Amino acid sequence: MAVISEDIVRELAGVRGNGAPVTTCYLDVDGRRHRAKSGYEQTLGRLMREVRPARDDVRLQRDLDRIERYVRSGIDRSRTRGLAIFACSATDLWRVVNLPVPVRDQLIVNDAPAVGQLRAALETFGRFGVLLLSRQRARVLVFEVDQVVAKEELSSESTRDIDVRGEKERGEVQGKAEALEHAHLRRAVDLTFDVWQRCGFDHLAVAAPDDLVRSVEHSLHPYLRERLTGRLPLTPGCSLEDVRQAVRDAEVRAERAHEAALVDRLRAAVGAGGRGVAGLDDTLAALSDHRVETLLVSNGYREEGWRCPSTGRLAGRGPKNPVSGEPMERVADVVEEAVQEAFALGCTVEVCENADLDVLGRMGALLRF
Repeated sequence: MAVISEDIVRELAGVRGNGAPVTTCYLDVDGRRHRAKSGYEQTLGRLMREVRPARDDVRLQRDLDRIERYVRSGIDRSRTRGLAIFACSATDLWRVVNLPVPVRDQLIVNDAPAVGQLRAALETFGRFGVLLLSRQRARVLVFEVDQVVAKEELSSESTRDIDVRGEKERGEVQGKAEALEHAHLRRAVDLTFDVWQRCGFDHLAVAAPDDLVRSVEHSLHPYLRERLTGRLPLTPGCSLEDVRQAVRDAEVRAERAHEAALVDRLRAAVGAGGRGVAGLDDTLAALSDHRVETLLVSNGYREEGWRCPSTGRLAGRGPKNPVSGEPMERVADVVEEAVQEAFALGCTVEVCENADLDVLGRMGALLRF
């Protein structure tokens, strides 16, 4: 059992069955939709019935049986909302990935793992830093795919301690309080930068009283200011689960904003006739010509298509290679094939939830040239 990571996605994207069937199963096990395990077990049974009669291959049947046994043996759903299972007994492939987000139920048999949904889940969860601050306390947490990978805490001298040393009688309370607050903020900002240097994070959210937020954000190192992604309604005393849930919501907002910016770039590039293409046919052509820098795909997009067995060229229309005229073979999902090809070529792949990309044809690419 594994937790999703970039390394796992790239490793799976490079796997090939070499003539043997590779089975990918995505299963929604979210307890909010399936209170009893019988709900997702019935879904799996339906998916199995759709596949088993169509493929008379003892290796495939062995993999399907193993997937079914695994799911029916019981799943810890305390933090798992989706499962991704990859199996190919002929190549000793067996990988189960627990996901903190729900998935679309799918059972796919191909010559390679179908990593599109896995990639979409990963994009939602980069490393996310949180600075929780009050006037005497600070906590810095870093989350990666719902797990805490770093945490630090500090506390500073309270302004309540000033009176016991006589500052109040000497009229020095206000100046002392301001100095203590400034020193505390400086320590909190330095601690956040230290954590970023040690483990890195892609986004940073600040949770602090309104009158402190601007001072904190202004004091952050420029590297951290450019990673600011919003504010959270939390305090340093919040429970870890409250922080985790707030981070989940903030991660989704940050990812949607990132996707929107990419789609805006794509729309502008396509409109200017520049380094951008949209739609299935033009995107597949650019990918086959090795011109793609970033591939954008609408989440859930699936189309039948074609692949040339001799050149590997993908196309939405067949049955002949549009360049060489050679006969091509049908593929059940040319979009998934394109995602695999993009990974193999070292392209960035973005699986998006974006209505504007849907309007552009549900698929597009920013080009190298």
